[in-house]
Amino acid sequence: MIKILVDSASDCRKEDNVYDYFVPLTINFDGTEYRGGIDIDSDTFYEKLLQTKSFPRTSQPSPQDFLEIFEEIKESGDELICFTISSELSGTYQGAMMAKNIVEYDGIYVIDSRTATHMIGLMAQYARKLIADGLKAAEIVEKCEALKSRVKVFAGVDTLEYLFRGGRMSRATAAVGELASIKPVLTVTAEGKVEAVKKCLGRSRATQFIVDQVTAMELDETFPVYSVYTYNIENCEQLEKKLESKGVAVAGRRQIGSTIGTHTGPGVYGVMFVVK
Repeated sequence: MIKILVDSASDCRKEDNVYDYFVPLTINFDGTEYRGGIDIDSDTFYEKLLQTKSFPRTSQPSPQDFLEIFEEIKESGDELICFTISSELSGTYQGAMMAKNIVEYDGIYVIDSRTATHMIGLMAQYARKLIADGLKAAEIVEKCEALKSRVKVFAGVDTLEYLFRGGRMSRATAAVGELASIKPVLTVTAEGKVEAVKKCLGRSRATQFIVDQVTAMELDETFPVYSVYTYNIENCEQLEKKLESKGVAVAGRRQIGSTIGTHTGPGVYGVMFVVK
């Protein structure tokens, strides 16, 4: 059998039946460690984030976390496709590869997703469909590798506070940006980095920019379009209405978890999709 593994940075929900194995990243909040997706849910994480001035730290899984699963797969004779958060954002991929090299089993495939959060989940969902279609593991990996460059996301950041807390912006820049109501729009590059693609004056312009980006591209309608948010859904609802007014059908809403949410904070809203 072909099994699927994701890490907690994928924000996959157990009820979606996307994965067989799950490896958590760790979040450290004021000296207390939580396993992402196990010990703390996303709403609780954002509530804690709003209540504290300290900055939570995320830690990648150890190679041992992967090794135990990989050895089980080898012993059973099954095959495993492992999706990890972008190697540009975490050392999780490197840890998984280290474990694969220790196990020395050709039936394990590790994919650097070059993305994060529900874009990883979408790739895993695609792999699950291909398994059902009867494709071999190596064929599925090849198709998933080809899919990576077609998965897109644009997300508006409502406050600069958390970019400052995470060291991605100076206090002076954040303060000036807040006064000017600067709202960055983030994307994930082809290299797997999170970058600001646009800085807009006000939320309305940021929302419109996201809509313009989506409608300018040729969407692959065999994949769903999902809106994404961190904590407050109000901004997300406004974006959904604008997308639907332009003929873009949003299949569902997905919450971004702690791995990305640590750096962006609550109030983030966006859309993920696949282009032809």
